[in-house]
Amino acid sequence: MKYFVEFVVRNLVEHADEVDVAEISSGRATKLQVRVNPQDVGRVIGKNGRTISSIRGLLNAAAMKSKQRVILELVEEAAVRDA
Repeated sequence: MKYFVEFVVRNLVEHADEVDVAEISSGRATKLQVRVNPQDVGRVIGKNGRTISSIRGLLNAAAMKSKQRVILELVEEAAVRDA
């Protein structure tokens, strides 16, 4: 699942080298935390959240086969400004 999310997100964003997907497993649930460049957050979310909802839908469909619950979380980090 992690590699699928990483592949999809890398192909959506401009700064593909800054994509980081962390997988946290606990029992029957797996949490995937996605970190991207702050400029690319909008590309991953999509218009009205459609892109990230589609990715979540595909993950849940794949997870049904293994009876796992998958949670996709986009971690937004504030852009660091030079003073």
